[in-house]
Amino acid sequence: MTNSTPLVCVMGVSAAGKSTVGAALAGVLGVPFADADDLHSDANRSKMASGIPLGDEDRWPWLDAVGGHFQEHRATGLVMACSALRRVYRDRIRAVAPDVVFVHLDGSRELLAARAAARTDHFMPAALLNSQIATLEPLAADERGLVADVGMPVSDLVDDVAARLSSA
Repeated sequence: MTNSTPLVCVMGVSAAGKSTVGAALAGVLGVPFADADDLHSDANRSKMASGIPLGDEDRWPWLDAVGGHFQEHRATGLVMACSALRRVYRDRIRAVAPDVVFVHLDGSRELLAARAAARTDHFMPAALLNSQIATLEPLAADERGLVADVGMPVSDLVDDVAARLSSA
């Protein structure tokens, strides 16, 4: 990625480490970090906290806000943590912010489940992990992005992603 103001969406299911990796990557790239969860409506947060998966009608305004947040930061660059599980969701973000590059944090179901079960401070309950895994559509060959293994130590993963982004 030769762009000096990268727009990077760190994507994946709950407990993949999007916020942790995203914040560390933003630090390495020297750009701001944001968490797309902060852009959810109160109604969406309440649904998820109650264990109710969001439907697409719940997601559209949120995804438009995510794309808008990327566009607002095109001059400064931005790394944002956002699940972006389906191609149509990533397309919705790209419709507003076409330069976004997606970094898919991928890991085994067992690792992700263990991480989700260990979290106590998040509005997304571990019970929704299977729903997210079922919904996930990996990046297609024609999408700008890369896949990173969350089984790696965070510092190694971030260094690897930063290097691959800079050479893309």
